[in-house]
Amino acid sequence: MEETDREAVSTAAQRVAGMLQRPDQLDKVEQYRRREARKKASVEARLKAAIQSQLDGVRTGLSQLHNALNDVKDIQHSLADVSKDWRQSINTIENLKDVKDAVVQHSQLAAAVENLKNIFSVPEIVQEAYELIERGELLLAHRKLMDLECSRDDLMYEQYRMDSKNTHDMKLIQAYFTEVQNLSEQMGKQIWMLVQRSSVTVRSDPAQLVSMIRIIEREEKIDKRMLDRQKQTGFIPPGRPKKWKNKLFAVLEQTVANRIEASQSDTRELDKMWLVRHLELTRKYVLEDLLVMKNLMAQCFPPHYNIFKKFQNLYHQALVARVEELATEDLEANEIVSLLTWVLNTYQSEDMMGHPDLAPEVDVKTLEPLLSNDVANMLLTKYMTTLTSNIIGWLRKALETDKKDWKKEQEPEADQDGYHQTTLPAIVFQMFEQNLQVAAQISDDLKLKVLTLCLQQMNSFLSRYKEEVMLYKDDHLKDRQHPQFYIQYMVAVVNNCQTFKESLNSLKRKYTKFEEEMEEDHYANQPTIEGTLDIIAKDGCVYLLDEVFLDLEPHLQELMTRKWLAGSNAVDIICVTIEDYFNDFAKIKRPHSKEITIEAHRRVVVEYIRTMMQRRITFRGLDERREGAERVLKDAEQFRFLFKKLSAGFTEDTDLLCDAIPALAEVLKLTDPSLLCLEVSTLVNKFPDFREEHITALLAMRGDASREMKQTVIETLCQNQAHAGPNLKPIFKDISAQNLTLSKLVK
Repeated sequence: MEETDREAVSTAAQRVAGMLQRPDQLDKVEQYRRREARKKASVEARLKAAIQSQLDGVRTGLSQLHNALNDVKDIQHSLADVSKDWRQSINTIENLKDVKDAVVQHSQLAAAVENLKNIFSVPEIVQEAYELIERGELLLAHRKLMDLECSRDDLMYEQYRMDSKNTHDMKLIQAYFTEVQNLSEQMGKQIWMLVQRSSVTVRSDPAQLVSMIRIIEREEKIDKRMLDRQKQTGFIPPGRPKKWKNKLFAVLEQTVANRIEASQSDTRELDKMWLVRHLELTRKYVLEDLLVMKNLMAQCFPPHYNIFKKFQNLYHQALVARVEELATEDLEANEIVSLLTWVLNTYQSEDMMGHPDLAPEVDVKTLEPLLSNDVANMLLTKYMTTLTSNIIGWLRKALETDKKDWKKEQEPEADQDGYHQTTLPAIVFQMFEQNLQVAAQISDDLKLKVLTLCLQQMNSFLSRYKEEVMLYKDDHLKDRQHPQFYIQYMVAVVNNCQTFKESLNSLKRKYTKFEEEMEEDHYANQPTIEGTLDIIAKDGCVYLLDEVFLDLEPHLQELMTRKWLAGSNAVDIICVTIEDYFNDFAKIKRPHSKEITIEAHRRVVVEYIRTMMQRRITFRGLDERREGAERVLKDAEQFRFLFKKLSAGFTEDTDLLCDAIPALAEVLKLTDPSLLCLEVSTLVNKFPDFREEHITALLAMRGDASREMKQTVIETLCQNQAHAGPNLKPIFKDISAQNLTLSKLVK
């Protein structure tokens, strides 16, 4: 206490010191004192209240303990009295043993008397029950069965009460009632047969079904009564509990499973469409049965059976088991698609579980899936693997068929616009279309996977197609007389590339929404496909032009020779030949018809200029140069007229090509050698790829340039190095003159 007082004084001193730190606070001493007095009074009041509350609780607890002590003493006295009475009654109970035995014997005799009629009439009653079963009067037959079982059970129970260890008498009673057990089994067989045919019985004779349910309900009540007595006495009659209600659902489950299995009537060996037929029959049976259950059978069962829901669950479980069994079989690709389509779409559609007549009892949103995700993914993986193999085989076969067509002795077929084509694009994209239609029925995700697969295989296929086209060209070059319609089929190959493109774009528009569905990697290979098609088409055009220029080669060799200068008709033949070939090339679709025309024009110009660069002729004087230049201008005009005719309808500007040859002719035509520098400068500015070797060949062809003039031309060329624009297609780049430059010529 002293230590507590000291701590209190110390704390108070600190509080006072905190309040009186300035002189002006002395005026508030009385105010501080009153405030502290109020706080003290408040604390004391709370303390007194707390102590009073605790004291009241202690007082109440002591009172309850006192009452409990008194109750314990009363119970002790009562137990002592009970013990005293029990000791006194032991002798009395022993004296009543004879009475007890008499009561048991009386009970047995009473049971025997009560069941005496049934005991003596067991064979007759059993026979009557059998006859009632045969006539379909199951309720009456079951009533007789219940009477017989009741007599047997009462006798056995009394025997058990009298001497539970006397198994001989128990077996004797059971043997006497053997036919009763057989009757019960026969009754069960009849009931289970009705259960198996319940969907038919409910339409023809629903009363039979109601009778069956009443019998099962009776047996359930007897089972419950016998089990309750077993808990009290330990006795249970033979054959109990029958559990016919559980047996009912077990038979229904087996019946449903058999119903599902019975829908498969054929195998793959007998019918390629076996699975489609099986699934369709299953759909039909399930829908019919559920409609019967809802509209007819539900009225025959007590509400607490919830029979329609149980039937729905039974059918669902049977379908799950059957679908998983089918999934483990070695299914083909089309069969996997049929199964997945049925599981993912048909099952929940209005043609089956979503049928309007099944609502609202069946809610498709709450239905469990028939296939687990693992099994579904396994099937999808297997389908994609099989489909990949099939597509590769189909594409290979389609290409082989197309290759055989290339060697036919008749022209390829034409489309509605008259353009040559083969059936290859139609076959390929019809195959893609069919597989995409099937995949779209299953899921959008599978549709995209199949589309991606088609594009990937298309890419590989086009690489093989490109190789086969090149081999086709090589074989033709070995003997240009065969195949007879090489040109027409090469035109068809070029057109096929454009058809492939159009079909590809159509496929994308139909099966994808680029902004919503397609990820970037789905079409990462798409530019490659279009690029490959462009390459194949370009190669085809090159092969066609190669064929043209093989025929033109002898006539190109006549150019820039004395024979040409003397009036050869080589250019006339070249123009006629090109025009003749372009009668076939007119069957090429745009844009490749435009491309081959431009490329033909470029190659004619390049080949013509190449003959000028080969220094086949050197003019011997002014007149000869003028005559040669005029001849070159005439040839250029023929080419210009020819290709304007061939490119009618095209918007491509070919003036630069047309102007190349006349520009060279102007250099040849020039009469004043001093103006050569100016003319060459103009030529170089217009054609930046015009190099020193080309000027060398051109001056050599003129044959009159002096050493000084050649030196001046070199300086002019060096000072006027022009750069080609981004859109300028070079003409002279691929033309090489003889290995002689102006520098060597000057030396």
